[in-house]
Amino acid sequence: MEVPVRAVGKSTSCRGVAFESNCDRLRLTAPPSFSQNGQSGRWVWIPRSQSKVFSNVIPFDNYLERTMSRSSSHFCDLDFTDVAVADEENRLQELVENEEPCQLEKQNKVGDVEKQDQTPKAKPAKPGKVSRLSIILLDQGLFTVYKRLFMVSLTLNILALILSATGHFPYGKRNPALFAIGNILALSLCRSEAFLRVVFWLAVKLFGRQWVPLFLKTAITSFLQSVGGIHSGCGVSSIAWLVYAIVLSFKDRENNPTEIIAVASTILSLLCVSSLAAFPLVRHLHHNVFERTHRFAGWTALGLLWIFVVLTTSYNPNSKTYVDFCGSHFYKKQEFWFTLVITAIIFLPWLTVSRVPVKVSSTSSHASIIKFEGGVQAGLLGRISPSPLSEWHAFGIISNGEKEHMMLAGAVGDFTKSLVSNPPNYLWIRKLHFAGLPYLINLYKKVLMVATGSGICVFLSFLLQPSSADVCLLWVAKGIEENFGKEIMDMVSGYSKDKIIVHDTAVLGRPSVAKMSVEAAKNWGAEVVIVTSNPEGSRDVVSACKASGIPAFGPIWDS
Repeated sequence: MEVPVRAVGKSTSCRGVAFESNCDRLRLTAPPSFSQNGQSGRWVWIPRSQSKVFSNVIPFDNYLERTMSRSSSHFCDLDFTDVAVADEENRLQELVENEEPCQLEKQNKVGDVEKQDQTPKAKPAKPGKVSRLSIILLDQGLFTVYKRLFMVSLTLNILALILSATGHFPYGKRNPALFAIGNILALSLCRSEAFLRVVFWLAVKLFGRQWVPLFLKTAITSFLQSVGGIHSGCGVSSIAWLVYAIVLSFKDRENNPTEIIAVASTILSLLCVSSLAAFPLVRHLHHNVFERTHRFAGWTALGLLWIFVVLTTSYNPNSKTYVDFCGSHFYKKQEFWFTLVITAIIFLPWLTVSRVPVKVSSTSSHASIIKFEGGVQAGLLGRISPSPLSEWHAFGIISNGEKEHMMLAGAVGDFTKSLVSNPPNYLWIRKLHFAGLPYLINLYKKVLMVATGSGICVFLSFLLQPSSADVCLLWVAKGIEENFGKEIMDMVSGYSKDKIIVHDTAVLGRPSVAKMSVEAAKNWGAEVVIVTSNPEGSRDVVSACKASGIPAFGPIWDS
């Protein structure tokens, strides 16, 4: 039954451009009522133009609210390029020219007040970047699990360092370099994709059972998502221990030759450079600098670490000479085994690097689909690169678990744009796929997956292959069929219709994804909400769900 159509009030595009929705262009059917027996609701948002794929279009006016979202380069943004801004401006001009007299009369009553409101809100370009950065660094909370793990790691090390310096921990005073190497081992494990793949698998196997309480599952999810905090804490701690070791070496200058101190000082400088490059402000604004500095400084430091271990192990302070290079005494040292494990952790992923043929097809100028051979388990992510020594890009993997898998790449950066303009025939890949937050969906019984834009790619595998979790999907994007193509639409449409909500902002306007997520989670009875969006969107959804008593997780700045 068709309901009277009215103009939707002022809304905004994803980049904060105001527009008026033309009521004649939208014909929406009345929403079916929700199930009253506790089962999942049956509701779908989708443009009438796509009715061949989805049958129902549901107006949800409470979700259509004015927001001034700032521009972002995140791959999950609802808009893809600045072209969208021009499109909205042209559409606004067209709607004003074709507006009926009564509508214009209502608008004129607002007068100068509305003009004053619109003028300052039309250009928050520079503050947009500051706001986005503040969300990444601060708005996610000063006491997040990530920051607490960082503080715990750092505090334990500083406490041990103080006890060593004051003579209450003799072992630490005798072996400060060993503690520095131990911290490097710990931070390497926290970033080892092979090690974390095993840890995530064990977590799902051990705790992904119905009798495990929900609070324990969410605690495990929070911890595994935030192990980067341990990585950062151990990185700073390794610098502190190495400084302490060098200070002690200078104090006992007679028994510590110049070459050993020089090597240790060079390692210290490389660790400091890596830490500065990983500082959130630098990492956010100059990500390629961070990535390359971390890689090449890390490799150089590892080579020097081997030199340091060989020199310190073979040096005889009594004879002031180096003896027994790589002898039996060498293999009994803890420093040797720690360094050996660090080396294995760092180079294991590079043993799986391979150049493979790919098929790249562009659904539009805004996105591309990259296809590879071989099926992949749901929830895993992969890395690809045009040049393996310079840059790597992580994407969610779409696969039915059989003969092939694919990645959906929104054209938001130089590399992803080149996939559209100049699709390659070959790409470098790491065959070792890694587990992230989506993989932990397998911990739960019923999960609401919330995605905006290209973020849908990390969830599609759960629709295409069996999963231990009962999943429901909320997807908000702009120009879905035009930008993502029929193949992606078919994947979504093949899933149970009563467990999918699709909202096309090009037709229905920009919604409050946070409100939609809370409502959908309640109606579906989801245990937890997993969201993949830009920092603003993820923060809003997670905050709204937690305020409603629903556990929710989204990407953090160090994801």
